[in-house]
Amino acid sequence: MPKQTTSSDYDTIIIGSGAGGLAAAICLSRAGQKVLVLEQHDVPGGWCHSFYLNGHRFTPGVHYVGLCGEGEATNDLYRGLGIANDLVFFRMNPDAYEHVHIGEHRFDIPANPEEFAARLGERFPKEAKRIKKYLGLIRKISEQLYSLPYFKGFWQKLTIPYKTRHFGKYGLFSLRRVINWHIKDPLVKNILNIQCGDHGVQPRKAAFILHAALMFHYFYGGYYPMGGGGALIKAMTNAIKRHDGDIWTSQGVRKILIAGEEHKKAVGVELENGEQLYAKRIISNADVGITYNQLIGREQLSQKLQKKLEKTIYSCTSLMLFLTVDMDVRQAGMDSGNIWMMPDKDQDNYYDEAMNSDLQSDAPFEGMFISCTTLKDPISFDGKHHTLEVITFIDYKCFEKYTDEDAQRSSEYIAFKDHLTKKMLGGLEKAVPGIGNHIVHQELGTPITNEYYINTTEGNVYGTEKSLKHIGPFAFKAKSEIENLYLCGASILSHGVAGASHSGVATAAEILGCHPDELKAPQDGQELRIYEAEDATNYPDWMLKKIEVKKARLASKEGTATAR
Repeated sequence: MPKQTTSSDYDTIIIGSGAGGLAAAICLSRAGQKVLVLEQHDVPGGWCHSFYLNGHRFTPGVHYVGLCGEGEATNDLYRGLGIANDLVFFRMNPDAYEHVHIGEHRFDIPANPEEFAARLGERFPKEAKRIKKYLGLIRKISEQLYSLPYFKGFWQKLTIPYKTRHFGKYGLFSLRRVINWHIKDPLVKNILNIQCGDHGVQPRKAAFILHAALMFHYFYGGYYPMGGGGALIKAMTNAIKRHDGDIWTSQGVRKILIAGEEHKKAVGVELENGEQLYAKRIISNADVGITYNQLIGREQLSQKLQKKLEKTIYSCTSLMLFLTVDMDVRQAGMDSGNIWMMPDKDQDNYYDEAMNSDLQSDAPFEGMFISCTTLKDPISFDGKHHTLEVITFIDYKCFEKYTDEDAQRSSEYIAFKDHLTKKMLGGLEKAVPGIGNHIVHQELGTPITNEYYINTTEGNVYGTEKSLKHIGPFAFKAKSEIENLYLCGASILSHGVAGASHSGVATAAEILGCHPDELKAPQDGQELRIYEAEDATNYPDWMLKKIEVKKARLASKEGTATAR
């Protein structure tokens, strides 16, 4: 149980233990601050946490990470945070880290932008030159975006308009507008835009520069952490503890304590149990809706911020099906690459239909993201059972009637979940025929699940909607209008496990008065170990032993059951 504290006990209290909050905690605690992280769930991690169903591991929010190669941004980030040595990543199928299923059409995206352009150009020769030019633009935009923080000094800043001219030219346009200028074939557009699912916004609303940065993040493939997202969180929490930081789980925050009438100042937090904890500053890793509307209250905010909150749109929410199957999914055509499935229609129209679809109908879901974690993380495979995470996006309004239920859900809600599970399985059968006959265990997560475990506004999965109105200069800031109150996470700098982590570092840099790059400069002696998910040739002995032990445990368990 937490102890009673005084105003001098903590330098910084962080609300929420997602990747952003933990990254900020690492940076501040190693700078000598006394840091406390508070998490309302019984395990840390937010979207990145892992959980087990009948002994099989699932991670709701970590499905792949990009730029993990030597010298790339995520690799440097983990080395800079001092957690790389505690992590192992598997590189997903480099020939097809994304499998695109659009109606009856199939296309595999390789972990190489030049090969991607060549492969797509060979499939669509009339579009070959335009595809190459468009992917070249994606690279230029992203490189210019990433270069902005490095322009320092008067003379360097004078060159910004020229050196970021592509970024400036396309910065205020939607993805749909820009891709329509470059690509004519509707199917090619759908293939190039398939990763819209990674920010949950259709092309006509998505900011082109954000989508370009996302595509660039995965230009050289996808990686998955051994042990799932939970291993990443364990590495981060261990780093915090090494620097004498504290992490309290099952400690929900009721409100942020504000002092002053004219000049407001954050001075602490009040827990759900009524206990008050004080600190010199507060960081909220909760989304902006939870932070400002619930933990602070709009009456404490300026009219300007209240108006911004009224206009804020949150990202879509989701259904997430967690499956354990006793099927040889490789024989069924699966590998460590993701499967993106959508109907052969205009992607904007598809998103509109998905958000307005009749969930009461028996029709299978047409659009899905399908991930087999036991193929991405071979250590987790017991030789018989595979685990899958299957996701589709929906509108939250379909679940509004269930928001006031307690943990003991109503029979109506449970029946609705069963119905939606059948719809998801119907869609999954199209990608993996016969899988319905091999289900050992199934569990469906809904927007209500997201609210209960992750505490996001309307169960959103990406923070604020990643449209032009909510990114870059229009995004919520790390430093709030209330003195000593800061924010980090998916609604601030960027979303996703890497984006949220970078956000936490940036918020810590704001507090420490330094540049974020100083906090994530790769440390000597830190190395991120990477192995191939599809090739065990170079697996070390300890890894091969883990695989054998897991298989032996299953064999022993089944042998005991047979003997009985």
